[in-house]
Amino acid sequence: MNAWYQSNGDTLGYRDAGTGIPVVFLHPTPLDRDYWRPMIEGLGGVRAIVADLRGHGLSDLGHNLPLGQFALVPNAPALTMSQFAADALALLDHLNLADAIFVGCSVGGSVVLELWRKAPARMRGLAFICSKPQPETEASRQKRAANIAQVRAEGTEELFDAMARTLVGATARDRHPRMVEELRARMMLTPEAAVAVQAGLALRPDSVPTIATIDVPVFVIAGGEDPGATTAELQAFQAAPGGCEFHLLPDAGHFAAYEQPEKIASLLAEWLRQPQA
Repeated sequence: MNAWYQSNGDTLGYRDAGTGIPVVFLHPTPLDRDYWRPMIEGLGGVRAIVADLRGHGLSDLGHNLPLGQFALVPNAPALTMSQFAADALALLDHLNLADAIFVGCSVGGSVVLELWRKAPARMRGLAFICSKPQPETEASRQKRAANIAQVRAEGTEELFDAMARTLVGATARDRHPRMVEELRARMMLTPEAAVAVQAGLALRPDSVPTIATIDVPVFVIAGGEDPGATTAELQAFQAAPGGCEFHLLPDAGHFAAYEQPEKIASLLAEWLRQPQA
């Protein structure tokens, strides 16, 4: 069932179902919370709180996003990791939850890292699926600027077509030929939101130093066919002092939780059953 809460005067959507340990799921862009549905269907024993990130799905984009932060496109409003994290904390407050386990894929994982910097006491465990801690490179910032120019000139169609083609792993494309089409159909972000997300991603801080402060359990899934977050990049999480359970799925791409939902649900469920989680 759809539900809503308020954050910074805007209305954001989420779904809250099941009983057990509370787990908040933060999806990749430009998808929405439905990205997690196949995986969560195989994950029992948890209270699954599945949020639509600001500007995605049923959540408002908002009208007060900061300008001037992304130097390459200073007139682009930015949906920053700090704003996403503030929204997630507002959701915890709305649900009267002191803490939860957080699971993030891609940009969702960047939000989890920002949450750890903002409010570590509210996090019982951190899970990252195809989400790297390294900052944007100069080349990637240039690419974000080019994406913004493309969206402003032509809309989101070509950008999202390319994302669907390249981010789904080759094995998933072979085994499930319609998966690219399915995921592309779920990429419903407006041009305004896509611009704000690209600017926000360009501003992602270096989270590698943050790893040394994470003293709660960490769970990581890397996809061997993921061009956006390599296995070597995700291995940085193994330095977390709270311990890191690391899994490489050699035949998974960037959208691993959608490509292999049963496998990831099984691995995640086992980790969640551990006493320290």
